[in-house]
Amino acid sequence: MNRFVLSTLVVSAAILAAAAPASAQGYNPFQIGASGGIAFPTADLGSVANTGYDISVMVGYKPEFTPISVRAEAAYNEFGSKVFNGNVNIPAFTGNLVFGMPMGTLSPYAIGGAGLYRTNVSLNGGGSAGENHFGFNIGAGIKIPLSSSFETFIEARYNRVTVNNGSFTFIPVTVGVMF
Repeated sequence: MNRFVLSTLVVSAAILAAAAPASAQGYNPFQIGASGGIAFPTADLGSVANTGYDISVMVGYKPEFTPISVRAEAAYNEFGSKVFNGNVNIPAFTGNLVFGMPMGTLSPYAIGGAGLYRTNVSLNGGGSAGENHFGFNIGAGIKIPLSSSFETFIEARYNRVTVNNGSFTFIPVTVGVMF
């Protein structure tokens, strides 16, 4: 009797395993990606820093039949200083929600989230100072799918980091890929 039950379970599991990929048609909800672009300092940060750059890596979870997906991101932003010999850099670790609006080949989306930002000031002659702060971002982009598992995107996001005497704000405009 035990062999019969075990055999039935094994055959059932094999049938379900074979049927699952057929019903999902190979869809993988997990994504990885990278992006890079220009970062524009605004407000208080704009008065002490020049235009800089942004690079980031990301992982995402995009369910098949919903317009909402989740993206975790590690970004690095660097700006040259206008007032001292050095730079301001802001690494960030954020969690974001993405709301897609599928409209054919080009798919616009809105993105926003929050996380930990580290504001650092580095002097060219040596020495640096940095602090961790809470921040958030909000923006929009356009996805350009190149295949069922590869897409490019262009996006811009407003980032605001609360610091001791105010806030640092900047807007990176990036181009990226997701697999």
